Amino acid sequence: MQQIKKNNYDLVASQYDWLSKLVFYRSLENAQVSLLKFIPAGSHVLIVGGGTGWILERLSQLHNKGLSITYVELSGNMIILSQKRDIKENTIEFVHLPIEEFIPDREYDVIITPFLFDNFVPERAQSIFWQLHYSLKKGGTWLFADFYYDKEKSRWWQKLLLKTMYTFFRLFCNIEASSLFNMATCFGQGKYEVLHKRFFYFGFIQSIAYRKPV
Repeated sequence: MQQIKKNNYDLVASQYDWLSKLVFYRSLENAQVSLLKFIPAGSHVLIVGGGTGWILERLSQLHNKGLSITYVELSGNMIILSQKRDIKENTIEFVHLPIEEFIPDREYDVIITPFLFDNFVPERAQSIFWQLHYSLKKGGTWLFADFYYDKEKSRWWQKLLLKTMYTFFRLFCNIEASSLFNMATCFGQGKYEVLHKRFFYFGFIQSIAYRKPV
């Protein structure tokens, strides 16, 4: 059996949205949609790990033209699904690469990382954070959605669910991480301002809009 590339969702691409709704209802979607209002018209937008691309259609409902979107995704099957989405009169470039190999040719007004960093071990998560940090314009907006677990405050079932998720995705997607890294540490080091913060699914999912300092 061929070794699955690290953090590659090819094997679950066609079922991913269905599986997420089975477990989380629409919480994963709602966490991301709640952030889209922070995207200004005419923005250059970088989406990293956008999955099946449903977010492109929701984004295009808010801005039916004028957006320039770069869509970086490791899974070729996810890109195939994303290319079928209706983006109205916006423009999009699909990049089939792991994010650490992506070299942008511009700075972005907005970066979106939906459930990206939970895939990486802390060292790689921090490295990718700074890579993206330098790709974002000063005063730009970073829209961050991911799982959240606090050893002191989170509920017992969240620990169990998190362990189950990592076991499943390590098996089918060769996820390198086995636990969540607190990305608030990186945003704090980058002196980002929190514009919006909201929790979903009983506090297990967090949705945050950050502004990069000028």
